[in-house]
Amino acid sequence: MVTDETSATGDAVPRGVGATALGVTRLRAIESNRARPLAIDPYAERILEAAVPAGSEWTADRGAAEPRFFRLMRDQVAVRTRFIDDTIARAVADGAAQVVVLGCGMDTRSYRLNWPEGVHVFDLDLPEVLAFRDAVLSRLAASGGHRTSVAADLREDWPRSLVAAGFDPTVRTLWVCEGLLYALPATAAEDLLTEITLLSSPASAVVVDHITDSPAFAAAREEVSPELLELWQGGPEHVGTWLSGHGWEPDVRDLRNEAARYGREIPEDLAGGQHEVARTWLAVGELASTNPGVSGRRWG
Repeated sequence: MVTDETSATGDAVPRGVGATALGVTRLRAIESNRARPLAIDPYAERILEAAVPAGSEWTADRGAAEPRFFRLMRDQVAVRTRFIDDTIARAVADGAAQVVVLGCGMDTRSYRLNWPEGVHVFDLDLPEVLAFRDAVLSRLAASGGHRTSVAADLREDWPRSLVAAGFDPTVRTLWVCEGLLYALPATAAEDLLTEITLLSSPASAVVVDHITDSPAFAAAREEVSPELLELWQGGPEHVGTWLSGHGWEPDVRDLRNEAARYGREIPEDLAGGQHEVARTWLAVGELASTNPGVSGRRWG
């Protein structure tokens, strides 16, 4: 676990940069070094170096014994990263002028992807998380005028903070909710999508991933960190129903099928058995051409 200490690079590493964010960063670092990576994050290893001591469970050294959790999640994270990257590319090519990454953690898309002129990216997370990530990345890459960090708590009035940072609810937007749904109770997931819908102009889209829990998966998380064990709060029972119930047209994919397209295989503890429903999904929701939410609320 990360504590409020100073890393080897001199950056204060806050408690908000926890096991979840570092675990995904570790997996992206490993994927970036594979012979045929689905996605390359050139900053992942540098973030790990700044956040944790060499040789810890979070480093990308594949020579050490790998915890079962990372073996389970390795291809899942690679496939979902590629799926979301591709969804972003299609959305901005099709006219989305804003991209909002909710609970971005150590995500580096606003730095590592090629963004067309006129597209603005908003990274939203706790202030201490953004301060650490941006301090590390500022030494490695120019942030440019196309992105804005928004310090806000998703449990509080984050829409007001987002609008105050320059977000325009009347502009077509892609919302990125990666690694987020299963960390929310069902009621909080409903509240989140309600807020997203109110902030979205017609033809906006949202991309999400979702994993339901299992005893074997919970045991694998517990081996790494109590934080990872406690992370799963359930989220929506059915992703498609969750989206359509708020006016979004859902396209829900079984992660196994998406993985097969890339020559990857999802472990049974994440994929569900031969006669079980999938436990892991990727989904894109597109908002109807008419959405009364934007005009029904003031954000000043």
